[in-house]
Amino acid sequence: MELNLNLTQRITTRCLIRALVLWWITASGLSSIDAADNQLLLRDVCRLKGQEENTLQGYGLVVGLKGTGDDASKPTAVALATAMQRMGGQIGTDASGQLNLSDVEKAGNAALVFIQATIPPQGAQQGDQLECTISAIFAKSLEGGTLVLSPVLGPNAGQQAVYGLAQGKLTIPDPRVPTTASIYRGCKMEATVQNQFVKDDKITLVLDKDVSSFNTAQYIEDLINELNNTGLTGGANIPPEQAVQTSNFQLLAKARDPVHIEVTIPSYYRDRPVAFVAFLMEMPLPNIQNKKRVVINEREGVIIIGEDVMISPVAINHKNLSIEARAGQKSFVGMDIENPQPRPKLKNLVDALNALNVPSQDVIAIIKALKQKGDLFGELVIQ
Repeated sequence: MELNLNLTQRITTRCLIRALVLWWITASGLSSIDAADNQLLLRDVCRLKGQEENTLQGYGLVVGLKGTGDDASKPTAVALATAMQRMGGQIGTDASGQLNLSDVEKAGNAALVFIQATIPPQGAQQGDQLECTISAIFAKSLEGGTLVLSPVLGPNAGQQAVYGLAQGKLTIPDPRVPTTASIYRGCKMEATVQNQFVKDDKITLVLDKDVSSFNTAQYIEDLINELNNTGLTGGANIPPEQAVQTSNFQLLAKARDPVHIEVTIPSYYRDRPVAFVAFLMEMPLPNIQNKKRVVINEREGVIIIGEDVMISPVAINHKNLSIEARAGQKSFVGMDIENPQPRPKLKNLVDALNALNVPSQDVIAIIKALKQKGDLFGELVIQ
């Protein structure tokens, strides 16, 4: 008992000192965390319509493999014979004029592959070099291979316009999957791709799925329209006669659905849409919240819980464990003496289970059972 008492005293003293230090830092203004730095901005919860990634794709030949290629594959033999002929190679033809594939049909050091390259949301200029992904079709491994110069096309298979050329030495990112490789800056853009974001003097905001809802769309619409009260200056020093004043109020934003918000560019910014977008995207959103979500990685035993995910008052019996989660100040789970919650929080329940050394798999089983029963108020994502 003496040893336990001393240990408790040491822990209590240590916690008291730590609390006093934290109080002193906060009270003296030495904390480096500023509330404004943590404020959510419009750019954190949406993107501009038209500013999306685009995928280029094509197929080509990888050579230089160590016998792990497409041995005895007719499509590969045709592609290899055609490529060699275009580069001046001597490939024979049969009586009907078709290429004689007997010379290349057992090319185990070559492989036919798919090529993909992603154009970033802001587009790409001619001469830009993008990373590309190479995926085997028949080959057992692409290790040690080199991609022969190959064209990549747009995402629309009906358009045969060449947007880029891909080539280079392959790198295997994951040795456990030798059939997938990449080439750093291996795709050179041969055409410029520009993603337009203004149409009819309007831009469209696309809310992230984590925050999209009717309430959020309406809230953002109201905030943008309230900008008219200040003449939409935003530090831009707009002359009063050119600003949109309260007396000449006009709706700039209109929520079309829970995801899309259409915004009309003010007349002062019509020839400077980039400046308007830059100003708009920095608008603070003090009252917006993400969707309540619980993410579970069953293989790794990782559980990520939002702070405000609630559960119903329930009694849990699992193996030799019995826990009651109920509302009120005396509840074991969700206890908050100063601000009692109407429902207990899932985070508090998991903290209690962890304090009892309950295995992660059992905790995951309890969370899944709560969701199945309808007692978990939030989205459950199982990975």
